Amino acid sequence: MIDILDDLDVLLRPCVDLATVGMGGIALGSPAAGVPRRSIVQAQSSLVVRHRGGTAVESEYFDAEERRLTLDEVVDHTVRSDGFLYCADKLTYKVRGGTVVGFALYCPHLSHFAHLTSYEELLAAFGRPDRVRENETYGELTNRGLYYWGSRKHVQWDAWDHRVSLINMGEFEGNEGP
Repeated sequence: MIDILDDLDVLLRPCVDLATVGMGGIALGSPAAGVPRRSIVQAQSSLVVRHRGGTAVESEYFDAEERRLTLDEVVDHTVRSDGFLYCADKLTYKVRGGTVVGFALYCPHLSHFAHLTSYEELLAAFGRPDRVRENETYGELTNRGLYYWGSRKHVQWDAWDHRVSLINMGEFEGNEGP
């Protein structure tokens, strides 16, 4: 298994066999319980009907009966069912049926691509995507989502800051084609 954190250049390939890569020692198809608990700082699962949190605010989780849930309870539910596990090191694991089916990385990990300062440089480095989705706010382009169906990968380009702001792989919306 190639750990993408050890070889971020593997993300430049337009076609990557997802059976050969992992992130943080976790391969796609692995049990979600294998994600190190000590690194999980937030979780999302169907058990949670209301969540309160944010920058410098400790997350609070509530179930359908408005009972407050601990992070451990939410993580326990997520690793047995569906949801997301958010880690302190700016990595996210998508979980379906207790199995890791996708992962995303952002922030410091993407500094590896900081030399790409224009959309044209991004295309030259990553290749032509199968689909581009442009997002605008008040008529101004904010970002572009580039989808590479051969590796079920999404690369997000921040049009304001001229940088790669997110890369996810696996079973995320848009990654599998039309």
